[in-house]
Amino acid sequence: MQEEFDLLVVGGGINGTGIARDAAGRGLSVLLCEKDDLAAHTSSWSSKLIHGGLRYLEYYEFRLVREALLEREVLLRAAPMLVRPLRFVLPHSPEQRPAWMIRLGLFLYDHLGGRQILLASGRAPLGDTPEGRPLQDWVKQAFYYSDAQVDDSRLVVLNALAAQALGAEILTGTRCRHAAREGRRWVAELEDRASGAVRTVRARGLVNAAGPWVSDFLQHDLKLDTKSRVRLVKGSHIVTRRLHDGPHAYILQNDDKRIVFVIPWLGEFSLIGTTDIPYNGQPQDVRISPEETAYLLRVVNRHFKKPIAESDIVWSYAGVRPLYDDASANPSAVTRDYTFDLNAPDGAAPLLSIFGGKITTYRKLAEHAVQKLAPLLGVHRIDWTAGMPLPGGDLADPDTFTAELCRRHAWLPERLARRLVAAYGTRVALILGDAQRLDDLGPCYGADLHEAEVGYLVEQEWARTAEDILWRRSKLGLLFKDEEVQRLRARLEKPHAASAVDAA
Repeated sequence: MQEEFDLLVVGGGINGTGIARDAAGRGLSVLLCEKDDLAAHTSSWSSKLIHGGLRYLEYYEFRLVREALLEREVLLRAAPMLVRPLRFVLPHSPEQRPAWMIRLGLFLYDHLGGRQILLASGRAPLGDTPEGRPLQDWVKQAFYYSDAQVDDSRLVVLNALAAQALGAEILTGTRCRHAAREGRRWVAELEDRASGAVRTVRARGLVNAAGPWVSDFLQHDLKLDTKSRVRLVKGSHIVTRRLHDGPHAYILQNDDKRIVFVIPWLGEFSLIGTTDIPYNGQPQDVRISPEETAYLLRVVNRHFKKPIAESDIVWSYAGVRPLYDDASANPSAVTRDYTFDLNAPDGAAPLLSIFGGKITTYRKLAEHAVQKLAPLLGVHRIDWTAGMPLPGGDLADPDTFTAELCRRHAWLPERLARRLVAAYGTRVALILGDAQRLDDLGPCYGADLHEAEVGYLVEQEWARTAEDILWRRSKLGLLFKDEEVQRLRARLEKPHAASAVDAA
């Protein structure tokens, strides 16, 4: 007897996990499969921002900007440990956008989305100030505004955890190798990529949230076609040691009218990006190019007094954005809005394919997606996710919570406490357990990553490899030495013998 679900979701990025959460919360039985790890691709290679998209106003994307600004407020409340306010300083380049245009854009940005939590925009102080000191002398005026920063891959994991808590089944390392309609059901073959085992399931509805592979999945695995097309645009980032003091970020205008962010990241680093380049290769093969590296360095050096070179880069990454192809000639002008392609001929089992979208609006995208499917699947429950915290997000203020955690666990180093709260919120209790001293957390593999946290990630958050832990569940890979990575890999290859691993 084949297992049957109301909804099969293919793709474990932010859209897939968001849809799984929303649908499970409406009482649907949901199965999500992801061929790699959660957030293994596009959803972990972003600029780590929850933002309205100030530059989208130039392309008259007012609906998208308004929705993103409203969602920014929702996410600040849903996961305050993960989504943090961030002030941006915008140096004015007089030969590009005039000052009146910047002020108008910031006015709209302040008022389109019903801003409540974040501070309003204004003129940024220059001269001998934290905002002004790093900048070149040609910068005579600057503005500031507010957005938010996020750990993108952890946001995906939290949505998967929420979906699972509501009854959804989450399968990682599992490829949907084929699906076809049989009567009023989809019959899908799911292959475990590690063992090769195949599981056949039936579903009343199918969601194609495969991101950059959305068209490939339609054409090759489902043998279907659509007029909607995905357009792949590459965005690359570099990471250096911290370039400026202060908690603020910079948004730099380049002479090609694109913008580049310089964002304080993980305390010790600056995250610099992004680029916008058409991409025609395989999504899994995307890499930053020497030309993109030079471009980002050139923009920073145009604005900052202290020049940086390629030798200052400690890490770089590139990702592919699966945008809806609106036929725009300029990659930067391609809409970041999302489009649904609903295929349900003559009352057949529905297929919903997702084109485009951005991290900031994932929750609304998921809500709209389930609304599209609801009448076809007989769902009548109301929208519910807007006011609900994500797992671990049931805290008022992360800093206050951290201080209280350190008071209750005097043995816990403050630096470690801050990192754990920023990643897990109130779920940090599942890691600390009844520990009475630091040694009770087990061996340390490097950068304050202890066995208690590794065990939690394996048992609770679908982590299988060192890369899952170091680059998606955390970004500790930036701090790990090669021998520490090998030690962690050895532990994960023998998951039941962690106590025998010498990680001291």
